[in-house]
Formats: sequence, structure tokens, C-alpha cells
Amino acid sequence: MSAAGVNRPESSAEGFGRALRDGLRSEPRGVAPKYFYDRQGSALFDRICELPEYYPTRTEFAILRQHAAEMAECIGPQAELIEFGAGSLQKIRLLLGALQRPARFVPVDISAEHLHAESQRLAAEHPGLLVLPLAGDFSADLALPPPAPGSARRVGFFPGSSIGNFAPADALLFLRRCAGWLAGGGLLVGVDLVKQPALLHAAYNDSLGVTAAFNLNLLARANRELGADFDLSAFHHHAFYEPQHQRIEMHLVSAREQSAQVHGERFDFAEGQTLHTENSYKYTVAGFQALARTAGLLPQAVWTDPQRLFSVHWLGAPGA
Repeated sequence: MSAAGVNRPESSAEGFGRALRDGLRSEPRGVAPKYFYDRQGSALFDRICELPEYYPTRTEFAILRQHAAEMAECIGPQAELIEFGAGSLQKIRLLLGALQRPARFVPVDISAEHLHAESQRLAAEHPGLLVLPLAGDFSADLALPPPAPGSARRVGFFPGSSIGNFAPADALLFLRRCAGWLAGGGLLVGVDLVKQPALLHAAYNDSLGVTAAFNLNLLARANRELGADFDLSAFHHHAFYEPQHQRIEMHLVSAREQSAQVHGERFDFAEGQTLHTENSYKYTVAGFQALARTAGLLPQAVWTDPQRLFSVHWLGAPGA
């Protein structure tokens, strides 16, 4: 494994602090969900993925296990794989066993420490595979390394329904960037589907409170890294399905009138005022395929579970 030339994102204390202060100055208040993922946040998300209420992870795993050979056929031999939002690298393991002689694997994640630790584990499991971790923000114009020598084409892997964290206009922009980054290859992407609101509510309000801890960790991170003084006991986790926009919204709700300081700047909260921390958009299969076509990608295959809770799409990226 080689980590030479890794780009360090502005997910440092400086970048996080700037984003949080800007979000607290805005109305309504909000901050991007990418800032959940420090080391503690990444570990909490791994726990969320194991919860019985959280269907997306186990459902996507089942789809990948059942259809890995078909997906590998779409990807083709000697492909260079780029995983966006790589996290713990669990899902790529299912694909690697089915792929023909992958040229290189480039996992991309904003949490550099977590990414490098998991990349080392994967490289030890696959001694013949070159693993090049890239700490970066794939929601921006990411600087990818030059193509791997001997690779037939570049293929993106974006599992976990993380595409739903983008607003539709931003999802379109990301998919357009993928069409350029992956020209001549394609994108394999996991997409959560529209379903009964009760299932969605349970998935984001688990009985053990792990999702609440994950949400509150954003404030704990601010206290650790920015010297902020948020009282975590004075904020509540709140998540609900908003059907008009077909999205889950996640908020931190102030339980009382209070104030907190970030980098010496004071922010007052009214009782009931929220900090909007995440959206998670849900799609129909046809709706997501239409979005992909608008971005210049070609829907070529889709796999779902029997209950149609989740989908995995293969999108061709024309050009060379």
C-alpha cells in the first residue's frame, strides 16, 4: 500500500470551525453531515449499521452478496476502483472477491485517520492489490491521482445511500463530476428507496439511542476540537420523514434557552430552536435513473431486494 500524495481535506479543526460558525450564523441554522465523521463519529456510524432498525446496511449487503458476480461483469477486468465515502471498507470486500484482477483500489473519505487504518487492514487481506487511500472531500472537485498503470478503466463505487445526503441539485452536480472522473467506465451506487414512513422513522430513531449519540457527537466534536462549550444534555436528537421532499431530516433541538461559544463567538439558542444536521433523500428507481441521465450517465442495470427497500444501480459513464 502506498499513501504518497494523499490530499488532506479541510476537515481539520480550522475547516470544521469555519463551517460550524457559518452554519450557526445562518437562518435556519445548519451544518453539512460530512462533519459527523471524525473518529468517534465514524465508530458510532459503524454501530448504527449493525442495529436491527437500520435496514439499509444489511439490505445492501444482501444485494451485493447475491449479485456480486453480475456487478463484476458490468465493471469488467483490470478496473481501477474508486470508492467514495469509503468508511470501514466492508462492502468493497464483497466486490473484490468477484472482480477480475482489479488494477488498484482508491478509497476516498473525509475521516483521514479512520481511512488509513481501514486501508491498512484491507491491504493486508489482499497482498496483491495496490490500495491508495485518499483523504478528501468528494462533495467538492476532488483531485484524483493519475490513472493506475495497466488499468482498463475507472469505476466508481458509492454504496450506503450516501447520495441521499446531497440535495437533488447537489446530487446532480456530484453525478456530473462522476461522469467526468469515470469517463469510459461507470458508477455502482447504492440508493435508498421511498417506503413506508414508519420504517424510516424507526431506522433514524433506534431504541438504543445510537443515532442520537451520533448526532450529538457533532457538538462533542466541536467541544473537543474547537474549544466550544456546548452542553450536550441540553440538546435532543430529532429525526422525521418529510414526505413532500421525500427525505429524512435530522436536527439537534435546544431543550431550553441557552448560549454556546465557538472560537470565542457566542451563539444564543431559543428553546426549541434547531441545528439542522442532515437530510437523507429517498428515491424511486425511475426517479434516480432520470437524475442519472440528466447528469450524463447511462442507467444500464439495477438490483433491488424483494421488498424493494433498497437499490444498487450500475451507471455507464460514456467517453474515454
